[in-house]
Amino acid sequence: MKYKAVLFDLDGTLLNTLEDLADSMNAVLASRGHPTHPVSEYRYFVGDGMEVLARRSLSGSLGTDEAEVHACAEAVQAEYGIRWKSKTRLYPGISDLLDSLTEKRVLLTMLSNKPHAFVEEIARHFFKPWKFASAQGARPGIPRKPDPTAALAISRSVAVEPQDFLYLGDTNTDIKTATAAGMFPVGALWGFRTEAELKGAGARALAARPADVLAVILGSGL
Repeated sequence: MKYKAVLFDLDGTLLNTLEDLADSMNAVLASRGHPTHPVSEYRYFVGDGMEVLARRSLSGSLGTDEAEVHACAEAVQAEYGIRWKSKTRLYPGISDLLDSLTEKRVLLTMLSNKPHAFVEEIARHFFKPWKFASAQGARPGIPRKPDPTAALAISRSVAVEPQDFLYLGDTNTDIKTATAAGMFPVGALWGFRTEAELKGAGARALAARPADVLAVILGSGL
């Protein structure tokens, strides 16, 4: 076995959460008299936390209005609390990948820039059949990805060295986090961003489907 553990990103990697996030943010924008966006545009708004989502979603100078950004970030958390499982689903092949990793005793861990309370609730709902040794979201006082602090804390908590982790994510934020933490960065091509972005960020392998990740872990390549 080439790697002892996998650190998964959540949104765009394990789960397709885009519609629920877009619907939540659009509801907030509409309620405050701001323009809304097509779901596809949210591929480039999400991934760096709720406040960044709000900032990117606000048009023009409103994105630099800190009071409005904060108000929208607070409001979208409330909206998402209602919608988080309405349209969200596991990507095809993820269940089989998690089953295979569990069978081979590869540790499963998860790190998201989504608020930690949401990560806990989502993990209980969508990932009950599998045991994740650690499932972490954004918490006060801990830098968000791409800062490697949280990833390294997960490594310590499960007593597996960073170089023994494969890190799977779908954005440049994830690839940068993996690289900074000394983990092996793999880009998920089924997620929210492009192959060019993942390559440009330094992905050392690209997975077109979840089964490809297992091939890397077993050392058979892609």
